[in-house]
Amino acid sequence: MQFVDSSNIERIGYDFSSSTLRIEFKSNRTYDYANVPEYIFNELRNASSVGSYHARNIKNIYPYTEI
Repeated sequence: MQFVDSSNIERIGYDFSSSTLRIEFKSNRTYDYANVPEYIFNELRNASSVGSYHARNIKNIYPYTEI
């Protein structure tokens, strides 16, 4: 997990063996997104706005589970 500069996302991480993206929000909620390609994680990590990238390219696109 790595910290990101975002107003609503605290940390992000990626499990390469299962293609699972984990996002920890500043609200203390954490979600695992399934079947996320590695390039999406890299784009998220390098986005100028991590929260906006999440909203446009991950949220409501990949199935998720709250942990």
